[in-house]
Amino acid sequence: MKLPMISFLSFLFSSSLAVAETSMHEFSVNSIQGDEVDLSQYKGKVVLIVNTASKCGMTKQYADLVELQKNYADKEFVILGFPANNFAGQEPGSNQEIAEFCSIRFGVEFPMFSKVSVKGADKHPLFKYLTSAENPDFKGDIRWNFEKFLVDADGVLQHRFRSRIKPTSEEVTGAIEVLLNKASS
Repeated sequence: MKLPMISFLSFLFSSSLAVAETSMHEFSVNSIQGDEVDLSQYKGKVVLIVNTASKCGMTKQYADLVELQKNYADKEFVILGFPANNFAGQEPGSNQEIAEFCSIRFGVEFPMFSKVSVKGADKHPLFKYLTSAENPDFKGDIRWNFEKFLVDADGVLQHRFRSRIKPTSEEVTGAIEVLLNKASS
């Protein structure tokens, strides 16, 4: 009698795992202005998701991100910035302060979102997906600000890049171009 109950519980557990998110398009997030954004609006676009910070040694990567967005402005490509204060308190500002900083200092025009947690017990569900999704590079926790997640036109994570890899590097731009070519064919 106990064996069927164990099998039933195993079935329930495995079924609940099967409904886990398999695409970034299954999430909603808040814009930096506070509006709810359904990420399914990015279907058909190659997306680079970056956890950002305003007071980090790598904050200058905002300039590279702006350049990258301009270089691919005529393509189905978009960068999504997610400020996070998880690393040495390097993003202490409010959403309004962050938006002003990004606009005034770097001319950021790509979508920025409300500050989120990218690690720990309060990790945002999008980042739970991104840090655990299969990809050819690596899985696991974000180590620092400006880690990059490259998602294909179907919303599936394809590559991860650590913080020290510049957004304009051959490694990142080459991977973007492969996905753009795949999406347009």
